[in-house]
Amino acid sequence: MIMQLLGEVLKLMVLAGFAVAGILVILIWKKGLATKVTYLRFIIQIVTMVAVFYLFTYPVYQLIVLIVILVMPLFLGRFFCGWLCPFGLYMDAITLIRKALKVRYRLLPDKLNRALHNLRYVLLLIFLIITPVILSILFPIPSLDFAPVMALLFAGPFEPFRVLLGPLIPLIVPWVGPLEIGGVYFSYPYVQEVILYSNVVFSEIFVNVTALIFVALTFVGSFFVRRVWCRFCPTGSSLAVLNRFKGFKWAPALHIDKDEEKCTKCGICKRVCPVQVTEVYEQKGGKIETSMCMLCMRCVEMCPYEGCLKVNIGGKTVFKSRNWLEPSTVE
Repeated sequence: MIMQLLGEVLKLMVLAGFAVAGILVILIWKKGLATKVTYLRFIIQIVTMVAVFYLFTYPVYQLIVLIVILVMPLFLGRFFCGWLCPFGLYMDAITLIRKALKVRYRLLPDKLNRALHNLRYVLLLIFLIITPVILSILFPIPSLDFAPVMALLFAGPFEPFRVLLGPLIPLIVPWVGPLEIGGVYFSYPYVQEVILYSNVVFSEIFVNVTALIFVALTFVGSFFVRRVWCRFCPTGSSLAVLNRFKGFKWAPALHIDKDEEKCTKCGICKRVCPVQVTEVYEQKGGKIETSMCMLCMRCVEMCPYEGCLKVNIGGKTVFKSRNWLEPSTVE
């Protein structure tokens, strides 16, 4: 037992070592102020994907991960979406392919973009509350002792919770996935859920076709529209809207702050945002209060005015915009 525990700790230490090494390489190698954070984000996303593969080998960790990503937004906003989500990494990789092919991305109409943003709260309500309650009524839980076990396995009334883990599914999975090549199982976000629910409607012949259509649609959608799934992903629902209520003005603790006096309305922050957040551009100053922001920090990274945009946590500035148009006096 002790040796097994030491082995697990060693795995985590090795993974953390790779993360630190990757971050140091980027900080030393990448001098461009307008791209350094982007490369750091890629490193952290890759390490997170490996960590998720490891965590998903244990059902109890899956439940813990779900709880963490649902509570995290209260303190860190949608930091998980911008920096940790594996599906976000896949969409960012597709964006790199599009850029390499020199294909221009498409913008969604602002009204549609906001409608999709609001839709994710409806989806979260359905998968987190409505569907489990209905299933609990139709298929009563045998006993309270049985409930925790089923929650760990995401079975019975708790099966809809599995959908909220959809964007975390790594491409290589530690279980029997929908695709096997040389003894290695492959999957894709939401594919196993699509197959599961397609079995209810379609015959077995069309189930795999349905899954392939889903993969194709999300791939093509991500190719032409930046972070398309993030605009209505129920897992990415942010509790940052709580800051509109008295007593929750601090939420989330991690946020972007704008200095109105230094802003020239150049519009760069609006153009570089992968999910078309306009509040950073439109708001006069102060804390940017929008739950659409994924805190990817691309706007702060690209803002060419010293200290115009800042990333604050608990009142402390952890990152701020720099004049990357001129040589830095710090580096």
